Amino acid sequence: MSALTLAVRDSTTMLRRNLLHMRRYPSMTLNLLLTPVMLLLLFVYIFGDVMSAGIGGGADRSTYLAYLVPGILMLTIGGTTIGSAVSVSMDMTEGIIARFRTMAIHRGSVLIGHVLGSVLQCVMSVVLVGAVALAIGFRSTDATALEWLLALGLLALVSLALTWIAVGMGLSSPNAEAASNNALPLMVLPLLSSAFVPVDLMPGWFQPIAEYQPFTPAIETLRGLLLGTEIGHNGWLSVVWCVALALLGYVWSKSLFDRDPA
Repeated sequence: MSALTLAVRDSTTMLRRNLLHMRRYPSMTLNLLLTPVMLLLLFVYIFGDVMSAGIGGGADRSTYLAYLVPGILMLTIGGTTIGSAVSVSMDMTEGIIARFRTMAIHRGSVLIGHVLGSVLQCVMSVVLVGAVALAIGFRSTDATALEWLLALGLLALVSLALTWIAVGMGLSSPNAEAASNNALPLMVLPLLSSAFVPVDLMPGWFQPIAEYQPFTPAIETLRGLLLGTEIGHNGWLSVVWCVALALLGYVWSKSLFDRDPA
């Protein structure tokens, strides 16, 4: 059997293992999904009219709903990847990784299985949250089939990048609780981005924090694809952020995984 065939076979097996874990223990996924759904409903139905007027859309919550949904979808991805960090940390601390090291399997398949499983979980979470958004009135503005495809590709790319970072956080954490805390910035950063209000309406001292981070260009690109707003430099900037984070996460995770156990 060739090295490539062995890698594909073992990675598929590890992916199946992680998908089975998600099916058998759905509570973490449901808990992480609850936050973006609750924020979506809270900001639309409680603050929607006021927020819409604040961003210049008049007292119409549907305007703010359209603005909010792309940010909530990115927040969903950030929250879902926290589960990946916890899952990887549990594998490390419970000894299954040590067992895998002694077996005749492709070494990278364990991490690849976690990453692919997490990306699929992120996509499913985005679909579920998107369905809630559609149910309460979100509609895309003249988006073509190509723009929908690019939007899905962007969401998958962000999921891949954040998952590799989350895997590194899980591998570097001593236990599952620490992994959850270490990965919390993946959910906090979207709250500090343009997800809820435009950057130019934020206090001047806070604007650089919101602007110079990976979530804001990704959110603005997604808004441009779905709502027809100006994308500008945010498109290539979001791709650069995703590629850089994915490479950083991969190198970090691989170095931690290949490190001899103490």
